[in-house]
Amino acid sequence: MQKPMADSDLLEKIAAVVKTEGGSIARQGPHGLTGTLTAIKSKWFLGGRKVTDTVTCRLLPEAHEVHLREIAVEASWGLPPPTLTMEKTVQSGSRVTSTRVDQAVGGSGRMEFGRFRDAVAQATRDAGWAFVYDVP
Repeated sequence: MQKPMADSDLLEKIAAVVKTEGGSIARQGPHGLTGTLTAIKSKWFLGGRKVTDTVTCRLLPEAHEVHLREIAVEASWGLPPPTLTMEKTVQSGSRVTSTRVDQAVGGSGRMEFGRFRDAVAQATRDAGWAFVYDVP
């Protein structure tokens, strides 16, 4: 059986995974991380829209578990530009994976919900820790 990686090393590995996926990272105490990726951004003179994917990781060193929670938030202000949205959602048990593509007058983007989850789960298992997906 593989010896579990040290918690500080695992936090660094998870941070590297989130950065590789294009997100920004912030430490939340000694055993936590928050990663953010603004996936869709559109703006014009009357308003705008932004879709952000946020992932929160919390390590439980005594149990060698990594708890992950992921959330997508859409914020708009004023009168957002006209937008064509295409979305594909797949659910397996409590796990939801979604791909959303927006095409708008003032910008476009693509968000893959579940992208962080899969990458962090693999890094966690490679480090000899258990991965727990917390459903909000």
